[in-house]
Amino acid sequence: MEELEEMRNITHDIHSLSRVSASITWQQSRTRWLKDGDANSKYFHSILAGCRRRNSIVSLLVNGTLVEGVQPIRNTIFSHFKDHFAV
Repeated sequence: MEELEEMRNITHDIHSLSRVSASITWQQSRTRWLKDGDANSKYFHSILAGCRRRNSIVSLLVNGTLVEGVQPIRNTIFSHFKDHFAV
């Protein structure tokens, strides 16, 4: 019984030390990231900017009329779906 209890205590200690080690490693990585920054920031920001440009609506052709500008496009889309889903 004593050996079994000792094994449980040792196992508990090993798990506790493992959690502490993981926590220290994570804190060190955060500290390193804050100090050195992210080397890929410019790359990822350029990718996101490209996605944003591709996903934007600059103009719409509605019934042969070109609609441009944020508010006119917004109103056109709103009225389209309002008419489409009207009961």
